[in-house]
Amino acid sequence: MEVSTAEGSDEAYIRNDGHACFVCKTHLYSTLNAVANAFMEQYIDNNNIDGQSGSDQQKVILYNGTNADDTRDPTRLGLQAASNFSVHSPLDQITKDEVRQAAKYLGLSNWNAAASPCLRSRLAMGVMATEEHLRAIEFAEAFVREVLELDETINARVRMLSGGKAMVELDNSIIESVDDYDFLATKLNDRGFGDKCINEWGFKKFGGVRGFKTGSVAAMPKDHDAPLAVATL
Repeated sequence: MEVSTAEGSDEAYIRNDGHACFVCKTHLYSTLNAVANAFMEQYIDNNNIDGQSGSDQQKVILYNGTNADDTRDPTRLGLQAASNFSVHSPLDQITKDEVRQAAKYLGLSNWNAAASPCLRSRLAMGVMATEEHLRAIEFAEAFVREVLELDETINARVRMLSGGKAMVELDNSIIESVDDYDFLATKLNDRGFGDKCINEWGFKKFGGVRGFKTGSVAAMPKDHDAPLAVATL
């Protein structure tokens, strides 16, 4: 089953004023709850179970992958949405590195894959989270990975900063291997990255290359009261 969510049409999400993660997760968990409720109704009907007793005995539990490092990040307002929907976080007592080590022990092939958060996280606070901006990020990052031949274990981000500036962030290991930010920026420009940023993807300019830092454009909203998301499923 595939069910669409509607955060992309929610003005509270599009504003990207610091509450977007809360709004997005509210849409996600609202949708999952709707799916769970529909499943339970069908299950009760198919098994001729009394509605009240069935709902008391059977309950769908939602889980997420929140780890201990996430809980220490005050910008992760999506955790509030998870709390609102009673989502369980079985990994919240171990760190991200410990999760990776457990995944390696279990033989999972993606144990050392770079983090892959949503594209909206590349937008500086206040840069509108429109479909056009998100697609610009998607195309730009794919181009960077192809040109620099980066595999899935390497962190690479294209941030859209205030004023539409594209900033490429790469793992320090990549930068140290050439010991020159300008060399990497030149290599990208030689393959047309700057031109594509402006003429094809909708950025205003290419600002260069810098070291990767998770959450480098994250910020706390000035108003700590999260808005109500328009989740209608």
